Amino acid sequence: MQLYKSQELKIYNSLTGEKEIFKPINEGHIGMYVCGPTVYSNVHLGNVRTFMSFDVIFRYLKHLGYKVRYVRNITDAGHLENDADVGEDKITKKARLEQIEPMEVVQRYTVDFHNILNTLNFLPPSIEPTATGHIIEQIELINTIIENGFAYVVNGSVYFDVHKFNETNNYGKLSKRKLDDLIHNTRELDGQSDKKNPQDFALWKKAEPQHIMRWPSPWGDGFPGWHLECTAMSTKYLGETFDIHGGGMDLKFPHHECEIAQNEAALGKSPVNYWMHANMLEMNGQRMSKSTGNIINPNELLSGNNDKMSKAYSPSVIRFFMAQSSYRSVLDLTDAGLLASEKGYNRLMEAISMLPKLKASSTSSINIGNWQQKCYDAMNDDFNTPILIANLFEGAKYINQVKEGSAKLTVDDLELLQNSLNTFIFDVLGLLKDEETQSGSDKLSGAVDVLIKLRHEARANKDFALSDKIRDELAEVGIVLKDGKDGTTFTVN
Repeated sequence: MQLYKSQELKIYNSLTGEKEIFKPINEGHIGMYVCGPTVYSNVHLGNVRTFMSFDVIFRYLKHLGYKVRYVRNITDAGHLENDADVGEDKITKKARLEQIEPMEVVQRYTVDFHNILNTLNFLPPSIEPTATGHIIEQIELINTIIENGFAYVVNGSVYFDVHKFNETNNYGKLSKRKLDDLIHNTRELDGQSDKKNPQDFALWKKAEPQHIMRWPSPWGDGFPGWHLECTAMSTKYLGETFDIHGGGMDLKFPHHECEIAQNEAALGKSPVNYWMHANMLEMNGQRMSKSTGNIINPNELLSGNNDKMSKAYSPSVIRFFMAQSSYRSVLDLTDAGLLASEKGYNRLMEAISMLPKLKASSTSSINIGNWQQKCYDAMNDDFNTPILIANLFEGAKYINQVKEGSAKLTVDDLELLQNSLNTFIFDVLGLLKDEETQSGSDKLSGAVDVLIKLRHEARANKDFALSDKIRDELAEVGIVLKDGKDGTTFTVN
């Protein structure tokens, strides 16, 4: 069904700073590119939040009937620390520390990335290209930029000439930065003497003798710049100009800014019509950081094996929690927020399970068609999942009203309500059906809760031997009970 013909979708365009009516380049077809991970470590929960935002967007566009080519890359060539032009290649550094091949690092963390996303019920992208698989395209792109006069070669490296580009183009238009301000705020750094100006960025870096990942090029052995790979892969699979480019807010500058510059320098046109950026994920009101210890990875959140949360949370609860905030808002991950989301998710599941048992009436006292359109209106307003969820709870309220006899729905309206709830909860938000969420961790949580209750009863009856026995035998199998002022929780070691 081509629902997009009857729904007016608006997208917040980071380039213009406004919500715009979405009009794809080719009617019925959408090209969408999202910057994927650099696979040198386990995927960060903040990255998961970004990819989940675009998974919901992908799902909704498909639901509207668009044929979507969704490209999300894997950066397996490595790039330098802090995404600069100096330092050490992140993948090479990991390989050296662990004394393994760089491609072993890539394989290990690509598998981890896919496992996490599969667990959280992500749809796979249409194409998942790798940077190392597109070295030829990147070299060709660099040659074109050099021929057009926007890059220069120095000692086996190639740099993009930002000042030359800015003479005829607007470098900084996405991030709303002016080159003069960037010049004023830039200090000279050691190792950047090859550049004409500190603002110039690497298209190709000469590989030093110790650099493991290297490829032959017209300028000598080296490796591509980080910004270049996305330009090469996005235009190869989506065309010189495509509909949507997404990523985290932290990529807006310099990464996406440089992508625009490369595309305009090589092809003479802006690459993307709608730029979309997902905001940051914090934890307990502070930025996630390894250095401060304020961090949790997806597996720890799923298993409950951490000291930040009171329990394990299912994939659907995590998805539901993230969907309760707009993708453009900063999201604060807290135990209280996850517990509230778990209760809300369970309320929706209870309502869904009740639907088949409801009795239809000859008339309806609720306009389900209007309610359904409110769900579409929420998603059409820049994919506003918090408003959608509020409407879904409204639908759950209708179910309870019909059950209690305070409202009536016809057979057709009951069917429309059921179909709409299934569509938006499972197909669009990507939550798993109730029976599918009964994973091992959910069943374990239920079993341990029973044992905790038995232990509380034993202690109340002053049967401390049984109480200790339950605690100790659980500990032997790796389940550690924690008694606190708010009750007993557990972790799995």
